[in-house]
Amino acid sequence: MSEKNNSVPEETKEPTALVDLDLDEMIRSKSEEKVSVASNWKLVWWRFRKNKLAVLSLILLFFVLLIIMFPDFFANQKSEETNARQAFVPIQKLHFFRDGKPDLWADKMVGKRNPKTLAMEWVIDEEGYTDLKFLGKSFKWKFLFWETNVHLITSANPGERVFLLGSDRMGRDQYSRLMYATRTSLTVGLVSVLLSVFLGVVLGGISGYFGGAVDMVIQRLIEILNSIPYVPIWMAMAAALPREWSAEQRFFAITVILSLLGWTTLGREVRGKFMSIREEDFVLAAELIGCSKARIIMKHMVPTFLSHIIATGTLSIPAMIVNETSLSFLGLGLRPPAISYGVMLQEAQNVQTMANASWLMIPGLVLVIAVLMFNLIGDGLRDAADPYSK
Repeated sequence: MSEKNNSVPEETKEPTALVDLDLDEMIRSKSEEKVSVASNWKLVWWRFRKNKLAVLSLILLFFVLLIIMFPDFFANQKSEETNARQAFVPIQKLHFFRDGKPDLWADKMVGKRNPKTLAMEWVIDEEGYTDLKFLGKSFKWKFLFWETNVHLITSANPGERVFLLGSDRMGRDQYSRLMYATRTSLTVGLVSVLLSVFLGVVLGGISGYFGGAVDMVIQRLIEILNSIPYVPIWMAMAAALPREWSAEQRFFAITVILSLLGWTTLGREVRGKFMSIREEDFVLAAELIGCSKARIIMKHMVPTFLSHIIATGTLSIPAMIVNETSLSFLGLGLRPPAISYGVMLQEAQNVQTMANASWLMIPGLVLVIAVLMFNLIGDGLRDAADPYSK
């Protein structure tokens, strides 16, 4: 009896298997239909979001862009506020709980003179602390036509300074200066890449589309630029800038210099792509209906590999940031009162200073994180833009 009850007739198994098979086919057909009608950008996004590190870097990039747009909001002190008596203050550790309850505060530092060396030594005051608060008020800052004095984290006691990342030899707050340095260094990288991408697409497109003498001239120009060692030419052109120029003028000049030397690789890639598609039917059709050369290049040919251009540009940003930092570190790029990663790292050139104030190397760590972030995003975009990638 038990065997008879437990046995399932064959008639009941086949319909169930057929139903499961039909459901699988329906799901597969719907997914294939969804892919077949999806735009190229949507396909790129579907591939990109499978790369978890690239997505995480993209989220981090969003917060970095907020710092670039509103560095005054994230800073809690003016970038050039100095106090020689507060030089080389160590990092004041941030705490979020006190006595088991949520509370924002930082360690309080007390300076004492060493009786032998007469050097100022900073130690944690075990009995005191520095109260902090979110969205507190400090110095006034302006964004476009909007003026406010609200900042992300400030001291709860007016006039009391807090050094979340320590201070330098002039008593300037490293945390606040790092916010402004992020805006400067990353803006140089982003603007330089935009200009170099524009030059690469325009000159490479002209070279690949027209060919002949124009192609020969542009390719010889690329070969000349590639034959010159980049670091010496950057140093020479940056050193040729007048010393009396303002920080804004030097910023613009460094950006142009980096752009003029960074478009050659993309220019050759665009040329090769244009030479392969200029005989395609859609290009010939655009020529027959009377489209101008500029419209054919920008409206018909460039969009066919726009995703590749974006990926290449993203991978070029870290190189531009490192180049600006290197020039500024050597004293040939941006100079004070401008603030960049390279300018901040000049404070760490002294070995003795590095040994006694290791927090001055934090801008270098932030630079590594920024370069890694853009590289991961660029790798994700490059893989997502490849139509043959799995």
